[in-house]
Amino acid sequence: MATIFPFRAARPQATLASEVAAPPYDVLSSDEARTAVDGNPHSFLHVTKSEVDMPVELSMYDRSVYEKAKSNLEEMLASGVLFQDETPCYYIYELVMDERSQTGLVCCSSVDDYENDIIKKHEFTRPEKEQDRINHIKVTRAQTGNVFLAYRNVASLDQLIGDWKKNNVPAYDFNAADGIRHRIWVIAAEEAVNNITTIFGKEVPCTYIADGHHRAASAAKVRAALGDAAGPEADGFLTTLFPADELKIMPYNRIVKDLNGMDPSDLISALQEDFMVSSSEVPVGPAHLHEFGMYMEGEWYHLTAIEGTYTDDPIGILDVSIFSRNILEKLLDIEDQRTDKRIDFVGGIRGLKELEKRVDSGEMKVAFSFYPVSIGQLFDIADSGNVMPPKSTWFEPKLRDGLLTHLI
Repeated sequence: MATIFPFRAARPQATLASEVAAPPYDVLSSDEARTAVDGNPHSFLHVTKSEVDMPVELSMYDRSVYEKAKSNLEEMLASGVLFQDETPCYYIYELVMDERSQTGLVCCSSVDDYENDIIKKHEFTRPEKEQDRINHIKVTRAQTGNVFLAYRNVASLDQLIGDWKKNNVPAYDFNAADGIRHRIWVIAAEEAVNNITTIFGKEVPCTYIADGHHRAASAAKVRAALGDAAGPEADGFLTTLFPADELKIMPYNRIVKDLNGMDPSDLISALQEDFMVSSSEVPVGPAHLHEFGMYMEGEWYHLTAIEGTYTDDPIGILDVSIFSRNILEKLLDIEDQRTDKRIDFVGGIRGLKELEKRVDSGEMKVAFSFYPVSIGQLFDIADSGNVMPPKSTWFEPKLRDGLLTHLI
C-alpha cells in the first residue's frame, strides 16, 4: 500500500503567492525564464532556474548556478517572502483551466515506495537531466519541483477532499498570467491528516508517475548519496496526487530535422506500406487512436495505421509505439528518441501552429501530430512493468513551483 507523509511546506505569504508562483523549471528555456523574471524579484524561477541571475555565457549546470539557487531560496525565507508551516500538513491543490477543474493532494510520497515500485513508472530517465536535479536538491537541500502522481479513485478520499474544499477558505486563490486559476487549501487538523494517511495506507495499493520521472529519480538518488547525513525529511519527496478521473492528457507531438535522404514524395510512398495516407486542406489533430497528422512542405496529411501493422499488447498498441517502429525506425533511421538529435518534441498545449512554425522556418523538415494517450493506457503500461517511448504524455494544466516546497 502507498505510504504518504504530511510535511512542513515552505510557502509564500498570501499577498505574494501570484508573484512567487512559477512555471515548472523544465517548460521554459533559460531565455524565456529571463524574460519571465524581468521586474519580478519574487519569482520562484530565481530558485528553480537561477541561471537567470548569472552571466548569460555561464553554463546552466555550473556549480555556481546551484549555489545561487541556494542563496536565493535562503534570502526568500529570511526576508519573509516564504515561511515554513509550524506543523506537518497536507495541502489540497486545485487548478482550473478552460472551466475544467482538477484537484490533487500535495504531500510527501515515500522514497522507499519509489524504490520498491509501489510508485510505478512508465518512462526511462535521461542521466543528464537526473544529474541536474540531483545537484539542485543536494545544494539547495530542497525539493522545489513537484512530482505529479495519479491513483485510482477512492470514494472516501474524494469525499474528504471535497468536504474540506467546501467548508474551508483556501490559503491561495489567484489567476496566473496564462488564465489558469490556482487554489490551495492547508489541512493542518490532526484528525483529517491522520485520516488521509490511513486511507492511502489501506485503500491505495499503488500510485503512478504521470509527470516528473526525473524529479522522483533524483530525490531517491540524493537520499542514497547523502547516506547517514540524510535526515528523515529525505525519506519523502514532494508530490501531488490526482485521482484518475480528474486528469486530462494532451498529445506529445514530434518534429524531425531530415528525411534520411528521401524526397518528400519518397516518404509518402514508403508510408503507404503501413498507413492509409491522404492529403488534408486543414491542420490534422487526430480524432481517434492510430491516426496521425503529418505536416511537410506546407501541406498537411492524414495517416491511419493499417490493421495488422501493429500488435495489441500494452506497448505495441500505443500510437507512439506504432510511430516509433513504422516511421522513425523503419523509414527515418531514428532508433533512440531519447538521444537522437534529429528529433524534437512539442507539447500539445503549443498547438498545431507550433508544428507548422518549426517546419516552415526550415529548422525541421516534417512534423507529426498525435492522438493523446489515455490514463488507462498509462496505468496498463506501468502495471505490466513496461515503459512507454519517451515524451509520450503531456499533462495540462501544470502545477506551479514555489507555492509548496519541501525542505530537506
